[in-house]
Amino acid sequence: MVSVSIRELRNQGGEVVDRVSRGERVTITRSGVPVAELRPVARTPSSAEVLLAHWHRLPKVDPTVLRDDIEKIMNTRL
Repeated sequence: MVSVSIRELRNQGGEVVDRVSRGERVTITRSGVPVAELRPVARTPSSAEVLLAHWHRLPKVDPTVLRDDIEKIMNTRL
């Protein structure tokens, strides 16, 4: 978790809120003492229908080709 002073929040509030909207939690400090926390708002869970619709639009993946690609970029001796 990142800490931001009240002064930083005042001067760079938009940037701090952007970070929080991307999922980061930010502790707000006053004179170095934590006084508040910013966290993203919980999102409404998607329905099964919406998730399935997204899943059906995903590209097909050939597991053999995927495995070959992974082996090309990783040290298989680990």
